[in-house]
Amino acid sequence: MLIAGFFFLAFGGWLLHLRIHPLVKNADNIIPFILGIVSVFCLPILFWFDNTVALAYIVNGFLAIVGTIIMAQFSIVNFKGPLTPENIILNSTFADIAILWGKFAVGKALFDLGYLRSDKDVVAKGRFFRYPNMGWWWIHLFGLTIAYTLGNVFWK
Repeated sequence: MLIAGFFFLAFGGWLLHLRIHPLVKNADNIIPFILGIVSVFCLPILFWFDNTVALAYIVNGFLAIVGTIIMAQFSIVNFKGPLTPENIILNSTFADIAILWGKFAVGKALFDLGYLRSDKDVVAKGRFFRYPNMGWWWIHLFGLTIAYTLGNVFWK
């Protein structure tokens, strides 16, 4: 059921993206189109097999990070209206990013079930910033956000 949930989250997000950014209107939309195919069709298959769960987990995590950074930047650049909590939540890509992190959470649950093998097993304690702990993902989110921001500032 988790793989089905992952599939439907990925499929729904991909369909929303295709509606907002149709492939025929802009050739730049080919990259998210292809990454959507990977997310919808390839990752559920990779999560299905024990020997490819770690690969699916890493690809899914980096897709969530890169998608978050790019969608947040898109919202910042195209934001209209006053800066209020209501506008930030309803008139930005906040909902899309929430769907993306929901997909990440389901992928993490699939990884934990395949990697840890039981709820009694734990990942390395005291190593929050080491793979596969969540700190590893926070470091990458922070680092890639800085790199992307510096790239936008210095290479316009």
